[in-house]
Amino acid sequence: MCEHDSENKGSSGIYITLAVIVLIFGVQQDYLNTTALLYISAYIIAGGEILTKAAINLYKGHLFDENFLMSIATIGAIIIGEYPEAIMVMVLYRLGEYLQNKAISKSRKSISSLMDIRSEYANIEENGIIVRKSPKEVHINDIIIVQTGEKVPLDGTITEGHATIDFSVLTGESLPKELRIGDSVLSGCINRDGLLKIKVNKEYEETTVSKILELVEHANSKKTKTENFITKFARYYTPAVVFLATILAILPPLIISEPYTIWLERALTFLVISCPCALVISIPLGFFAGIGGASRHGVLIKGSNYIESLSKPYAIVFDKTGTLTKGSFTVTDIKPADGLSKLELLKLAATAENYSNHPIATSIKTAYKKMIDTSTISDITEKAGEGIKAKVNGHTVLIGSKRLMEVNDIKYEPVNKTGTIIYVAEDSKYKGYLIISDEEKEDSVKAIQILKKLADKVIMLTGDNKSTAELIAQKLKITEYYSQLLPTEKVKKIEELIEIKPDNKSIIFAGDGINDAPVLARADIGIAMGAIGSDAAIEAADVVIMDDKPIKVALAIKIAQKTMQIIKQNIIFIIVTKALFLLLGGIGLMTIWGAVFADVGVALISILNSMRALKTDFTVR
Repeated sequence: MCEHDSENKGSSGIYITLAVIVLIFGVQQDYLNTTALLYISAYIIAGGEILTKAAINLYKGHLFDENFLMSIATIGAIIIGEYPEAIMVMVLYRLGEYLQNKAISKSRKSISSLMDIRSEYANIEENGIIVRKSPKEVHINDIIIVQTGEKVPLDGTITEGHATIDFSVLTGESLPKELRIGDSVLSGCINRDGLLKIKVNKEYEETTVSKILELVEHANSKKTKTENFITKFARYYTPAVVFLATILAILPPLIISEPYTIWLERALTFLVISCPCALVISIPLGFFAGIGGASRHGVLIKGSNYIESLSKPYAIVFDKTGTLTKGSFTVTDIKPADGLSKLELLKLAATAENYSNHPIATSIKTAYKKMIDTSTISDITEKAGEGIKAKVNGHTVLIGSKRLMEVNDIKYEPVNKTGTIIYVAEDSKYKGYLIISDEEKEDSVKAIQILKKLADKVIMLTGDNKSTAELIAQKLKITEYYSQLLPTEKVKKIEELIEIKPDNKSIIFAGDGINDAPVLARADIGIAMGAIGSDAAIEAADVVIMDDKPIKVALAIKIAQKTMQIIKQNIIFIIVTKALFLLLGGIGLMTIWGAVFADVGVALISILNSMRALKTDFTVR
């Protein structure tokens, strides 16, 4: 039952049916004292493929697998004249294999349907006629048309029209959003009403939908410690039970003078029961189902190994801006110096920030509202955690944190007010500051409250000033926080936590992915928040939350914990049941028929239990 390729699905039912027909006919003919020819025919029909695989694996040196165990057990039964038992072992094994394939196929189809976000075509207007093309044939800057009910095939920016867009397939968010000209739209979303013209800004291979599908496709390629343990366990367990079965067949008849056929049958029963298929199949399937269950809620887990670490948090560390707060900054105060007006200071700041995509830069440009003469800007240098250095009209402009002022020996007036303080200098002279304000997200308080129950520590890291960090921390009831940190200093804080954490627990970092790639990569588990469209975050993170809700961090942990609970249930159930059946088989209280029923039943129960991770409706309380 451990092998489950698609080729077996259709053939298993035919083999089972033919074998049963021949077996029944053989039983009837046996009363007429006919030969065992029909029994052998039924046996070959039911078990020919298993015998072939056993022979091939034996030739390759892979001796101890389930095909070998079944072959030895059934050939032994035939040798002692138990033809119906040998045939039914193969029939029931193939039946179990068939049902197992159906279960795995259903799981895969469920995950595939959950992630059915790829559009098969893109509409391009040519000579006034809409032509359908493969999304792979569309290039950057091409204009595509998305009509009502269609999926968006490629990432881009709306150039014409407005529509209600359903993001639920990407983010799990049930409420659609109104998008208009200038808004970004992502592949995989669905246009619920209206007609859109979209300027493509990414090739198909780089789009959000392609990145997501690649993650899902390879999500089960990285094995967990539990899976590696099961693989090693099976490697030693199978030879051990073969050795014990051999001893069971040979030694007792020599000691207690009983017919060797009794003990040979017990040894064969022992072999059938010992098949480790339930463990080998149900454990990876459990992780696979957990990944599928998470994807239903807009949480992409990049590998089953991350589920295990995600389920055991010691500390959950958050970046502040864009993660716990909205990241939608607004300029709330402008304080010029050196005789400048507020508008002049704002213009100088907006011009220097023109080419930056940081949310703070965006807020300054939004506040300025006017066109910026880009011909006056040159020699731009942006340093994460500090700010920007640029030439504006031939003058050197510095704009950023107090650290930027200090590094460049600018004499400035330190400000300790609530909000992000952005200092401005020109030609080494201090020109004033702007205050940028942000606010916490609606679900941040609830998320922190839940996460405090799930982990030993909840910590906030930010590059913002102490007063702003303190205000947000108080609102969210976070007792441990660190402010005015560069990205490298955030990494250092993560490393300090890694040094003090227990060996069986993990450090989880959640950030918005803009400047957090180094920290995401360094933590045991990196969670990229609101990362749809962010290539750097998707690459660096282990878990990608497709919307920007902190509550999804708690949801991801609960899904991981539920998945691990199911997997542990399976391991305990399988090992205990196998041990009991092996004991019963060894002392003669179970026949070969019962052994196969037991083996198939244990495997199917564990498979169905694993699939609960896919179907469970996880909620966060």
